[in-house]
Amino acid sequence: MSHRTHRLLRAATAAAAALAVVLPAVVAGPALADDLENRRTQTEQKLAEADERAGELAAALEDLEGDLAETVAELAEIEAQMPAAQERLDTAVAAAQEAQRLADEYALRLQDAEAEEVEVAEQIDVDRSREDEVRATIGQMAREAYRGGRDVSGMSVMLDAESSEEFVERYGLVSTAMRTQAQVLGDLQTLVAENENAQVRLEAVREKVAELKAEADAALAEAQQREQEAAEAKAELEDLQEQQTAKLASIEDQKADAEAQVAKQERARSNLASDLAKIVQEQREQREREAAANAGSGGSSGGGGGGGSVQPPAAPAGAMFANPTAHSPIYVTSEYGMRLHPVLGYYRMHAGIDLRDRCGEPVYAGRSGTVQWARFRSGYGNQVMIDHGWVNGSSLMSSYNHMSVFTVGAGSTVSAGQLIGYAGNTGTSAACHLHFEVYINGATVNPRSYLGL
Repeated sequence: MSHRTHRLLRAATAAAAALAVVLPAVVAGPALADDLENRRTQTEQKLAEADERAGELAAALEDLEGDLAETVAELAEIEAQMPAAQERLDTAVAAAQEAQRLADEYALRLQDAEAEEVEVAEQIDVDRSREDEVRATIGQMAREAYRGGRDVSGMSVMLDAESSEEFVERYGLVSTAMRTQAQVLGDLQTLVAENENAQVRLEAVREKVAELKAEADAALAEAQQREQEAAEAKAELEDLQEQQTAKLASIEDQKADAEAQVAKQERARSNLASDLAKIVQEQREQREREAAANAGSGGSSGGGGGGGSVQPPAAPAGAMFANPTAHSPIYVTSEYGMRLHPVLGYYRMHAGIDLRDRCGEPVYAGRSGTVQWARFRSGYGNQVMIDHGWVNGSSLMSSYNHMSVFTVGAGSTVSAGQLIGYAGNTGTSAACHLHFEVYINGATVNPRSYLGL
């Protein structure tokens, strides 16, 4: 085996060993296809998990601020990159495995071809030695015949024989010699033909060896390149994992701060609930006074408190609110309900629904009513609270949060679809969007059905 073949095989083995560090199990053919399909399915699952995790982290940012919010945002960005990095690693490893398989195959084929080359060359040497021996034998026979100075034909044998017995004896010897000569000449012709064929075969094998050397070199270079790509993809994923670990550790160190911030938001929600409860109570008292006055005068009861009794605005069938965003159809980015806080590890209520509205895009009143306030509230940022009066025997209000600018003020009467401000990222918010809440008798409800979603 040549030095180059040894080098190719050693390099192929080294590449396979290095690849095993990236992924221990090496497969090929149908098994490789099955493995890739399994990995693709796993990657899709990880992408779905990453999306869910990103939503959790984005939700957490609505309760956080300062350095902790920045850390959580950075963690979300890192984790969002990890599924794609894992996919790149899986793809690179699979490509490296296939390239390594081809490199091994070419190295073995080269090894076989070189062994064949050696075998043919050795056989040619043996046949040439045998050819030289046969030629020497023929020469010796010719020299002996020349030294005898006699023709060894059958006629000379008959002429020289002194008796029939001698004739038979000499004729037998001459016949044997002539057969030996013919056999030796035949052997020589066969050896010459075989040597010529072997030489042609040797040239073909040498061409094959040269071709395989080039292919083996190319395959090895490809395997090494793919191995390098796999190593880089692995390093990229490991770097992201290290960053993730560091951010999680930083968040853990700031847990007390997170608890304080969440407590602050809980106080803000409690204060909001208290304010709404007062408004609802005032509305009830007003309705009771109006009902009593109407009863005394024999009239019918009038409008409700706050914004009064109003008719539902133009909205999707079955909905009580029109689209408050600049996007049609409405695009929900985060749902209403309990969800696990990714920093503190316990469930908290997300009391509204997050709707897509980019920075500076219009925000519209979802229903006609009276603006209770348009001001900054801790956590909610710039908030517009609209009282829609009493609907179906209950107080109905809605709030529009994280706005950048107001176009209405307290006491303003608004109609459904009227511009009330622009979307923003004020308060504890991860990005520009509209956080929309609906209140029945001062308590939040899931806005989905009220929006016709």
